[in-house]
Amino acid sequence: MNSNMTVTKRSGERETIDLEKIHRVIEWAAKGLNNVSVSEVELRSHLQFFDGIATEAIHETIIKAAADLISPESPDYQFLSARLAVFHLRKKAFGQFEPPKLYDHVVKLVELGKYDQHILEDYTQDEIDTLDSYIDHWRDMNFSYAAVKQLEGKYLVQNRVTHEIYESAQFLYILVAACLFAKYPKDTRLQYVKDFYDATSTFKISLPTPIMAGVRTPTRQFSSCVLIECGDSLDSINATSSSIVKYVSQRAGIGVNAGRIRALGSPIRGGEAFHTGCLPFYKYFQTAVKSCSQGGVRGGAATLFYPMWHLEVESLLVLKNNRGVDDNRIRHLDYGVQINKVMYQRLIQGGMISLFSPSDVPGMYDAFFEDQEEFERLYLKYEADPSIRKKQIKAVELFSLMMQERASTGRIYIQNVDHCNTHSPFDSKVAPVRQSNLCLEIALPTKPLNNINDPDGEIALCTLSALNLGAIKKLEELEPLADLAVRALDNLLDYQDYPIISAKKASMNRRTLGIGVINFANYLAKEGVRYSDGSANGITHKTFEAIQYYLLKASMKLAQEQGACPAFHETTYAKGILPIDTYKRDLDKICDEPLHLDWETLREEIKTHGLRNSTLSALMPSETSSQISNATNGIEPPRGLISVKASKDGQLKQVVPDFEKYQYSYELLWQMPNNDGYLQLVGLMQKFVDQSISANTNYDPTRFEGGRVPMKVLLKDLLTAYKYGVKTLYYHNTRDGASDSHDDITAIEKEDDSCAGGACKI
Repeated sequence: MNSNMTVTKRSGERETIDLEKIHRVIEWAAKGLNNVSVSEVELRSHLQFFDGIATEAIHETIIKAAADLISPESPDYQFLSARLAVFHLRKKAFGQFEPPKLYDHVVKLVELGKYDQHILEDYTQDEIDTLDSYIDHWRDMNFSYAAVKQLEGKYLVQNRVTHEIYESAQFLYILVAACLFAKYPKDTRLQYVKDFYDATSTFKISLPTPIMAGVRTPTRQFSSCVLIECGDSLDSINATSSSIVKYVSQRAGIGVNAGRIRALGSPIRGGEAFHTGCLPFYKYFQTAVKSCSQGGVRGGAATLFYPMWHLEVESLLVLKNNRGVDDNRIRHLDYGVQINKVMYQRLIQGGMISLFSPSDVPGMYDAFFEDQEEFERLYLKYEADPSIRKKQIKAVELFSLMMQERASTGRIYIQNVDHCNTHSPFDSKVAPVRQSNLCLEIALPTKPLNNINDPDGEIALCTLSALNLGAIKKLEELEPLADLAVRALDNLLDYQDYPIISAKKASMNRRTLGIGVINFANYLAKEGVRYSDGSANGITHKTFEAIQYYLLKASMKLAQEQGACPAFHETTYAKGILPIDTYKRDLDKICDEPLHLDWETLREEIKTHGLRNSTLSALMPSETSSQISNATNGIEPPRGLISVKASKDGQLKQVVPDFEKYQYSYELLWQMPNNDGYLQLVGLMQKFVDQSISANTNYDPTRFEGGRVPMKVLLKDLLTAYKYGVKTLYYHNTRDGASDSHDDITAIEKEDDSCAGGACKI
């Protein structure tokens, strides 16, 4: 290569390219890594250099050359390329590799309006200097390449128009911790900041997108999920639409319960007119959802819920379908169908399902959630009443239509509303759970709004986080992590702003949290057990018992210090009822693991002191934040040992954690023969998790005759999930051969935007 070649500096000056300097940087980045070749990276980079190339382009060329070399044989190129990318990011942010002093950095960014001024008001310069001494900037070198690209794209404070970056990752972590514990007593808070910083920056606790991107900035809305319920009046429909716009603009993922809206042809205004039915109002909600973009990154997203027995259900089930015309399709929303035992029994017995307009059957819609026996009594009563408008359809036909649409769109979700209320932290008679959210792991009470300022309505918010199972060696390590996560998220509830009064009131009363897990597949690989054969059942039971126990203990201790949440009396916990009391006993047939922790003492302590938080656990997809922690997604098996994530940043290769040591222990998604083992594990998790779980079903058509998945298999899986107490089902994934490589090494995945810009993707 011509060593007289010139480079163009940022100032516009030209100088001769310094190959030795480039060599030194790559060599520095390669230090301590296995099977990486500095000369190979140089060779691939040099081929793309040209006379007058910008210094910025040189950096990017070298980074990409290293990232392209990531392979099963040489997985450490993910760290080589990441270190080069960190070097480049720091030069962009600070003009040099060495970060500035934390205090100087904060002062500068507060002046620029990028950081919240309260940081300098709440902490003295001496305290900020102490925080600076806690920072280990070398932890930046533990990121994978995919993580650095996600940080750069979504999390680091920046100007999204000019692409200027203002900070590095360790500043992000220390300042999130400082903001969340700012109001703690001065004699303890620095220790909490240090502990939380250490836990997050070493990936033991994973934070969701709204917290990582937002805490420390002047914008204060960090709840990942927002649940809005709509009543059957124009005022309530308008208030719902206004609430959607407010929260979509704040980057939240939306769940909308629209099941109360009466069916087409129902009389309104005492018979003066016929009701136009659900479709016009669903279209109205879709317009509201798409009216604002997610921080300029993408449009909003929402899932809309309705009961299976709604008179218009046959039209509603096909709304996402690509066939049909725009007049009878609403394709930019996802849909959740609400089912209970009565519907499943009709399917099993080969019976009929009767469809009603909620407005024609007094008391039945509320009983659907609040009281299963009362629902069945009313359902049979109204079926037998000839004066009530209804339609009957064979249960197998209706379920088959639903599962066919779920299979073809991947996005017709399932909510078992009876499980959501009988195995719930809420007393369903006073605080029924009527809906879930975009990613189907939140299960919280809501009440319709009659106007945007209605103090009697209830919008449910949930604040998320996750524990990294791959980062622990024994279950006892979860106890201090659970305590930190509960304290930090509980502080966040008081720290954030609430654009709508009914959201603030509900959050302050219930103080709901959703702490989940990431890296479950890595955890199983290390234990040498598999998803599909039952070998993971015992350890899953033991692990999720520990998680829920330690979360409850942390919230109980917090209630001792700061008081129970005001609406604690509306929880089943207040009656001494725990998740271990209400789970589906069918689980005992697939797992005989006993309880290992002292639940009876905890039960008495909760009855005595209460809980600071009505809910504590929820298992979310964690698509993006798991990449930051170089972990596998939530509870999901990976599709390949290397996943190529196709995103707006191009293709990012991510290697499963501990690849070299455990590559043969991972069970990959398409190696699983069916969904049975996975659904058993979800049921065992759900025994302990007090909210819900983003659980997927997965199908490889090549395993079936004629390359088609039989309907009886889809229905069997649905019934299996119900039998084991699973509350919600999220995606229906179909292997399409084109993206999922059959060599089981590499899988190409599209980054999914349904979770609203990371709103639920923690």
